[in-house]
Amino acid sequence: SPEFTMVEWYRHAFDLGRMMEETAAFISALVEPQQLAAPPQFVDYHSAFRDHAGIDPAEASLAALAESAGADGRLIESLGDDRDAWLDLVLSLRVVPRFGAGSLTVLYHYPASQAALARRCPGDDSVADRFEIFYGDLELANGFVELQDAREQARRFAADRETRARGNQRVHPPDERLLAALASGLPRCAGVAVGFERLLMINEMTDDIRKVQTFPFDEEDG
Repeated sequence: SPEFTMVEWYRHAFDLGRMMEETAAFISALVEPQQLAAPPQFVDYHSAFRDHAGIDPAEASLAALAESAGADGRLIESLGDDRDAWLDLVLSLRVVPRFGAGSLTVLYHYPASQAALARRCPGDDSVADRFEIFYGDLELANGFVELQDAREQARRFAADRETRARGNQRVHPPDERLLAALASGLPRCAGVAVGFERLLMINEMTDDIRKVQTFPFDEEDG
């Protein structure tokens, strides 16, 4: 679909814990009570990998990640040495499918290499203050404590451009307005975006997002 409805907000001076709790409470308030089998579970990224995939995401070799994902030769050639791509694959194939059905799982402290616009955790700079919330295996939200360092964000943009260029992907120009805003001073805050139609999917008990969209996209008409 070319268009989705997002609910996005930011909270001044919120840390990761408060943002996760508020988002989980927001989702719980919008989902029909009978669709929630248990209270939200808060699980850190590394523990989820160890418990559900049997590997340490920080220490596992690329070969171990490929084996965990059951990758064939073509996929191994396609992903190459892109560690984050391998981690995402294992997450989607081995970890997320084992989250509790009918309940919310809040997955937090993603690797620092997947921080995007999030700051690194003050207590452990190997991980980012970033979280995602799932209902069973359905991703609902992505949030984080905002990075305030313009120089660090510029470095991340440059690293991402290099990675995309090596993979023959489209290279996007850095967001100069964002960098200028960060340089001028961003207050300490956290933010999150929630897929609204995905919440409707839960309440309507459907796995087809087109059934809950105001203007569904028909591929045959595209």
